[in-house]
Amino acid sequence: MSTSDSSSLPFTSLFINGQWVPSSTSSTFPIHNPSSPSSPVGHSASASVADCTSALTSAATAFRTWEHTSLSSKRSIFLKAAELLASERYKKKVIEVTQSEIGAVEPWILGTWAPSVEKLKWTAGCVNELRGETFPSDFAEGAHVVVQRRAMGVVFTIAPWNAPLILTIRAVAIPLICGNTVVLKPSEFTPRTQAIVVELFQEAGLPNGVLNYLPMSREDAPELTKQIIANPAVRKINFTGSDRVGKILAAEAAKYLKPCVFELGGKAPCVVLADADIPSASRAIAFASMINSGQVCMSTERVIVLRSVAQNLIDGVKGFAEKFKVGDPRSDNKVHLGALFHEPSAKNVIQMITEAKEAGAQIVLGDLKRNGAFVNPHLVVGGRAGMRIWERESFGPVTVFAVVDTIDEAVELANATEYSLSASLWTKDVNLAFDVGGRIRAGCTSINGPTFHNEPILGDVGLGGASGYGRFDVDNFTDKRMIVIHPPNRSYPLVG
Repeated sequence: MSTSDSSSLPFTSLFINGQWVPSSTSSTFPIHNPSSPSSPVGHSASASVADCTSALTSAATAFRTWEHTSLSSKRSIFLKAAELLASERYKKKVIEVTQSEIGAVEPWILGTWAPSVEKLKWTAGCVNELRGETFPSDFAEGAHVVVQRRAMGVVFTIAPWNAPLILTIRAVAIPLICGNTVVLKPSEFTPRTQAIVVELFQEAGLPNGVLNYLPMSREDAPELTKQIIANPAVRKINFTGSDRVGKILAAEAAKYLKPCVFELGGKAPCVVLADADIPSASRAIAFASMINSGQVCMSTERVIVLRSVAQNLIDGVKGFAEKFKVGDPRSDNKVHLGALFHEPSAKNVIQMITEAKEAGAQIVLGDLKRNGAFVNPHLVVGGRAGMRIWERESFGPVTVFAVVDTIDEAVELANATEYSLSASLWTKDVNLAFDVGGRIRAGCTSINGPTFHNEPILGDVGLGGASGYGRFDVDNFTDKRMIVIHPPNRSYPLVG
């Protein structure tokens, strides 16, 4: 919940056992909009060791009853949450707070708000998957096996800043509907926006302790996160963010052999064959590479195009990208792209492009400059292995083209990466679509569509490596437990 502090700026509290509370140490941290980083736009409570312990205890206690709450009651809470989020009151709050914290443009915010409503409705329907099964034992003659889907316990969830509403809902929704309780750590960049999800579930009637909220400062987060993962109450971890942080979390979880679901980075390839609809491909690439200033894990970061259509495609994408206006949407509603989430990110993007140019790549759009955290769209031609901009996620408004002569070369380049989250393929030939699309190693490959795509029934999924692993689904947040009913008067070896 956001209130006003002594400076009249919004203040975001912790949420523990159904109560909005300050840090037990009164510790806080400031929130800065990247468009104007010199002045804070709010403050947040920063959780302490004692706060984390309280939240975990609250979640563990609430689990005893939430696990056994009827499926219809859980479904009703989710449907109520969806109804509330769809209201004009919540819609306005989401737009205002998200723009305040990260300077996102309204079309991006609304483009994640509407699917968030549907995500809650879809998750409510997942109660139909929480069924068991029964079958005769194949091990003990006459015995009968009953398999139950059971909640796991406390889930520790870390959700990111770039699409704070929908990715926070995704992080908590499936664990909750399955009967788990959740301790949620938001990004230090968007605690007020992500707190809206907690407010939403509280208003919808979620019982106390089932969802707990722990904003924490960037300085305190590493040690507190370690302690939370180590707590015996935590049975699973899910995280959406960078592969760098994912590796750290995986190493901590491995100490206790705790399972994880990770959705990490992307370096999505778009393969354009010689028979592709070039105008349509150009539109899709311009959209998927530049939306939210390229700060999306499914952004089109690499375009691999057959030589015969390369120039037409590059010109087509450039024609769209050069029209995108960059600025602060709070003061100019005609802006297409806002600032990157902080200045170091903008510095890194410009450095990656500069390194590519020095290595022989051609900059066909962009000025290799930044204004604070603002970066104009950039298009780079001549990407190849060894260039950081070709191999590592940029998270900026830039896409890189590689021109090839054969389909096999295109597939090889598409797959020569640590990332595997999403891809796209453009061709009018249905046989090539199935053949080449099936050879591209990605969790989702769109044919004649953008790399930016998500199916609620499956979600995004990395295939290991820098894109992570596991799905946000019922299978990943429940245990299958067997109860075996043995017949009376069984005989046993040795004893009869």
